[in-house]
Amino acid sequence: MADVLTSEQRRKCMSRIRSKNTKPEIIIRKFLFAHGFRFRINVKRLPGTPDIVLRKYQTVIFVNGCFWHGHEGCRYFRLPKSNVDFWKNKIERNKERDLRERIKLRDMGWHVIQFWECQLKPSVRNENLNGLLFTLNHLFLENFAVRHAVLYGEGSRELNLIAAEDKTEYEKDKPL
Repeated sequence: MADVLTSEQRRKCMSRIRSKNTKPEIIIRKFLFAHGFRFRINVKRLPGTPDIVLRKYQTVIFVNGCFWHGHEGCRYFRLPKSNVDFWKNKIERNKERDLRERIKLRDMGWHVIQFWECQLKPSVRNENLNGLLFTLNHLFLENFAVRHAVLYGEGSRELNLIAAEDKTEYEKDKPL
């Protein structure tokens, strides 16, 4: 099927597509702010210019459009029927670039979360945003957890345990 718009109409339509401050980004940012998270947006010093950066959690969030980033298996991702080679190559390049940037960020010690546009549709939005909240809280606890129990008292082999902790977990990490 041929494009129903003229070249000029298509150009005007495509030029209005934003790369920053999209509706899915704003939904996530409002949710995070409402739950007490503070963040930076579009940090250019990091690879890929992440949409949301939570430095305290050493986490970056990318909010990807299903079409532009080639979300496989998504009902919102379809290749256009005209100029197929161009769009296929463009979307493949986008996917390869996204992968390279995620790898660079992970090598730098950042946690990378990728959100898709379809995950923010009203029917599944609350479930996915609550999952994001759970993930961020888990990352916080993982990053700041006490790795080794502190021994108290000179020569004491007693462990400073909190109620409901299993002593055998700490005995594995205890220096001999």
